[in-house]
Amino acid sequence: MTDLSKLLTPLHPDLYKEMETHAILKEVPRGTEILREGQYVKVIPIVLEGLIKVYSRHETKELLLYYIKPQESCIMSFSAGLKNEPSKIYAITEEDTIALLLPTDKVAQWVREYPEVNQLFFQQYNLRYTDLLSTIHQLLFERMDKRLMDYLINKAELTGRNPIKISHRQIAAELGTAREVISRIMKKLENEGKIRQEANMIEIH
Repeated sequence: MTDLSKLLTPLHPDLYKEMETHAILKEVPRGTEILREGQYVKVIPIVLEGLIKVYSRHETKELLLYYIKPQESCIMSFSAGLKNEPSKIYAITEEDTIALLLPTDKVAQWVREYPEVNQLFFQQYNLRYTDLLSTIHQLLFERMDKRLMDYLINKAELTGRNPIKISHRQIAAELGTAREVISRIMKKLENEGKIRQEANMIEIH
């Protein structure tokens, strides 16, 4: 396996050895569902390269919760895995991703033996708590046109792409609204010169 000390934040040398022995380094293509609601979590991912989208789903609607970027993990998977509870979220790779998959039984052991593991996931709790507060604030207080523009800018920054290849239907699903609403606001933003649209491609000006 690749030398993890060069890829992860500083950890105890013995913990690196444990991870190199028991963890799995996996390349996952873009668009792969790696976790679904109701699934029991057997591995906890740490993203080394790429991007993972975490979202919830109710009937036909989705709501984007947060993204997992390099050097980050999914705290919802961590919680469900350690408690041996079914997942409450879905996760899909937004970009081609390289992830370190940590077996949940080993993570439970490492939490007891290595204090920095607790610190690592405590930092993740803080990150995700901030992300979720931001999502709730946008849902309650922001106009849909601002939410949409912020969403597009954030996606362009995370993926490093502009224009972005994405459909109105997918945007609507991630923002928890109807496609017709997104199409109407996109037209408004285009008329204002903030974006340009062409065949599922959106360029931010």
